[in-house]
Amino acid sequence: MTQKLYLLPTQFVDSPIGRDGAVARLAGGMQWFAAYDVIEGGARRTLSIADFAATLGVSDARAAALHAAITAPRAPITLGERVLRLDQPHVVGILNVTPDSFSDGGKLEDDPQAAAEAGFDMIAAGAALIDLGGESTRPGAALVWEGDEIKRIAPVVERLARAAPVSIDTRKAAVMEAALERGAHMVNDVSALVWDSRSAEVVAKAGVPVVLMHSPDPAKGPHGGARGGKGYADPLIETFDWLAARVEAAVMAGIDRAKIIVDPGIGFGKALSDNLALLGGLALFHGLGCPIMLGASRKRIIGALSNEAPVGDRLGGSLALALKGAEAGVQMLRVHDVAETVQALRVWRGMRDAALVGH
Repeated sequence: MTQKLYLLPTQFVDSPIGRDGAVARLAGGMQWFAAYDVIEGGARRTLSIADFAATLGVSDARAAALHAAITAPRAPITLGERVLRLDQPHVVGILNVTPDSFSDGGKLEDDPQAAAEAGFDMIAAGAALIDLGGESTRPGAALVWEGDEIKRIAPVVERLARAAPVSIDTRKAAVMEAALERGAHMVNDVSALVWDSRSAEVVAKAGVPVVLMHSPDPAKGPHGGARGGKGYADPLIETFDWLAARVEAAVMAGIDRAKIIVDPGIGFGKALSDNLALLGGLALFHGLGCPIMLGASRKRIIGALSNEAPVGDRLGGSLALALKGAEAGVQMLRVHDVAETVQALRVWRGMRDAALVGH
């Protein structure tokens, strides 16, 4: 049986200047790479960009299609009156209005005005988008009835969406509808439109961008199923294939492919080794031809790698992971610490700009 082939961009360079034909641009962004790791049947070999066109690029239709997807510029996404160009990474601010948020402890649950002001503060600090959630997705969190979830998010959306781009973080169609009716501009579904059978229809009808996130078995919840506990034979490839199938399902449901964003789901039903494999191979997901969102802020992986640091002491690790995402060409970084992440990205961007002009 023929094994499927995958392309992982590698050997990134600071500048394409003087390297015509030897490097390729990653997703129309600020990163250039000089080679692929060609993954096939569990084996890897490295192939330079200079040699790719004359070898796999002409002999293997899948390789040619993956290369085209990896290098094609991503279409801008429209969020109300704001248009986000995806040639550089953007910060997405996390805003939870839940009583059991692992990060903020439910401080904003019963105060929609304070929640909205917190969102505006994140926009002022440089966030491009606010991701609002009314149900905790931490391991072991209880399922929230959609009526309660709507009650939590509706007054915040009404206040925020008048002046800021808002994404609704939910897996329930009724909550999506309520948020979109009140002005939300995007849907972020941790179940990749699996949990609720109506969700794909709601997104397609609204014509808004949507984030499809990977988890082992979304029908059983964000951390459902035993797969994460048992591990993956190859977490990188299995997550890629799963997301590819969900993208195709969304397109078949009438959702514009150019409005689909993918998220590998760091921390969702995955062991430490799985998360590290995904972070190390983030650039592989450009082969899906979609923008990528990375949500690793304050996640358990940081504590696991830093003497069990509690949630409140994970800023350094969160910034490290955000910069790892930027280096891999990720277009959206979903974070709690907006001002600090924006500053880190501005410094990163300054170094990238200097390299691109040859200084």
